[in-house]
Amino acid sequence: MAALAGKRIGLLTARASRANGGVFEAVVGQVGLLKRLGAVPVVIAVEDEAHAADGWRLDGAEVRLAKQVGPDQPGFAPQLAVELQEAKLDLLHLHGIWTYASRAAAHWATNSGGPLAISPHGMLAPRITGRNRWKKNLARFAWEKDAWKSATAFHALTQDEAEDIRREVSGAEIGVIPNPAPKPSPPRERIAPPMALYLGRIHEKKNLIALMEGWLAALPDLPPDARLTIAGWGDDDGVAALERFLEPVGHSIQFVGAAFGSQKAALFDVARFTVLPSLSEGLPMAILDSWAAGVPTIMSKACHLPEGYEAGAALHCGTDKASIARALIKAFAMEETPWLSMSQSAQALASGPFGPEQVAEQWEQLYGDCLGRDGFNLDPIYHHPAVARAQPEAEDRIVAR
Repeated sequence: MAALAGKRIGLLTARASRANGGVFEAVVGQVGLLKRLGAVPVVIAVEDEAHAADGWRLDGAEVRLAKQVGPDQPGFAPQLAVELQEAKLDLLHLHGIWTYASRAAAHWATNSGGPLAISPHGMLAPRITGRNRWKKNLARFAWEKDAWKSATAFHALTQDEAEDIRREVSGAEIGVIPNPAPKPSPPRERIAPPMALYLGRIHEKKNLIALMEGWLAALPDLPPDARLTIAGWGDDDGVAALERFLEPVGHSIQFVGAAFGSQKAALFDVARFTVLPSLSEGLPMAILDSWAAGVPTIMSKACHLPEGYEAGAALHCGTDKASIARALIKAFAMEETPWLSMSQSAQALASGPFGPEQVAEQWEQLYGDCLGRDGFNLDPIYHHPAVARAQPEAEDRIVAR
């Protein structure tokens, strides 16, 4: 921990609120991690209305907000450069790409000469880069390639994401480190009520319509008192579409709005499974939260957590109505003893490979390497997950400093 003691580490992101989805959750977790490592976390973001409600979650961090000029995308905020300069950072860590924050990060790295780490948070996955391709290409040439060239290291949440980064950024140093799970709850002693929980953003990539259709298809084969609870937040259009779907459905599905802190913990207490049939993810915090609470999961492969299947903490579902229905029927047919075994496996993952101590050790190594303590050290410190080194290509090389 001495390596980072007193170091001012900037966490630059588009929004410091729930408006930034899972990226905000990752930033919140990184603030706590940096504090435990003795560093000074400095959050820099574009100001938005939701920050007033969510700012408390960044307790212990220095927060600097820049005024936005123009539309939400790409989040143009010239003041970001000033905030970064005045923050007197030892290292800058950019969370998320494809916004003006990348331009500000590149400007800071070039002018300060300081180390820059970039966490794309799944935003280089083919499904993401293929959407609005012309906008992505414009962003690449306007600022992303400058930021990528300036990066000392990239951070991938999974080996799959490391491959995505390698495809886009030849020659990059890529540290593969998962999000940390919270501290596990006391072990479960009995099976939970027949409630499936979705927790997260209300967004099309989460595949909620297929989840609800799959639930209704499975309902005749589920326990009579089975319930699907949807807890989340999103833009007005997304929430309105969800509520329109629910109007004629009946009481077996309920939408309870956003849930944080004690509200989230109360939902996990009565959930038998957490369900996430996503189409695209980085590494979903909802799954790690669920495992820490001793709640097994039903999830798609797009969650990029094969450890869950291998350890017996998760059941696989596809992304269509029929495969989701089959997974739900299988899950709710499970007796107490095998369910408790899944619950124990989930908590073992949350306290083991995804435990805060192990993840903090990996981040201490990566940040230390970025700060030039010993140069990059691709030793077994990163063995779970691992570091991957991208291979340079002859053409269009982007080489990290």
